[in-house]
Amino acid sequence: MLNTASIRIERRGGLAVLSLLQADRGNPIDDAFTADFKQAAAVLWDAGTPAAGGWLRAVLMRAEGPNFSYGGDLKSFGPVRGELGPLVRRWTGDLHMGLQRFWQLPVPVVAAVQGFAMGGGLAVMAGCDLVIAGRGARFGSAFAQIGFSCDSGTSVTLSARMGLARARRFVLLAEMLDAAQAQQAGLVDQVVADDQVQAEALALAERLAAGPTLAYGEIKRLFRQMGGATLAAQLEDEALTLARVSASADAGEGIGSMLERRNPVFKGC
Repeated sequence: MLNTASIRIERRGGLAVLSLLQADRGNPIDDAFTADFKQAAAVLWDAGTPAAGGWLRAVLMRAEGPNFSYGGDLKSFGPVRGELGPLVRRWTGDLHMGLQRFWQLPVPVVAAVQGFAMGGGLAVMAGCDLVIAGRGARFGSAFAQIGFSCDSGTSVTLSARMGLARARRFVLLAEMLDAAQAQQAGLVDQVVADDQVQAEALALAERLAAGPTLAYGEIKRLFRQMGGATLAAQLEDEALTLARVSASADAGEGIGSMLERRNPVFKGC
């Protein structure tokens, strides 16, 4: 169905298995990934549901390698830190369109998570309907730690799962949660042994793929429309805000300190 450098989609009956493929780099969110994810969302929508004459009944999102996703690729930001504003607007244009369509798929989406799920990768995971994680998984949102605001739907998906106040604290303080803490906070739905993550998530996705697809789609729609701001408006706000913030002195300092392996000295500007 789809096979790019960063994403592969395979069909297994009524189930689409979406795999993140850049295991050696921690499955980062980078320029290639944003374009590939937008394409992946289009492929899944084109697959349709039985009610629309298609075959798609559920999606399993998983990742190759020891980690689900490190989030944004800071190493690639270093050489272009002076141009991040325009680059972020372009990258988020693709990524946020893909996310908006991916999260609004009228079928259940299951995520299988091992290792680290960080930053934008965590936000992508949190937007899935059901999340199965290994006991050794770790979850973090370090945007503020490097002087960035959040993107990739972080403010939407984490608030939906954790509640507004808890999600805000999690991001502001750049917290790290283990699997048990993440489940308690609502980020994760089920915790299993690390060597059982893929099998358990696949079994759940196959179970949902065999279920009442139309009903699932309507259940998702009804829950999604609850709340205030629309997904599209919130994603656009995040994109433009990050584009502005990423051009700040503190953002440049955050990237520099990470690359130079030192503590950042933020100036608040």
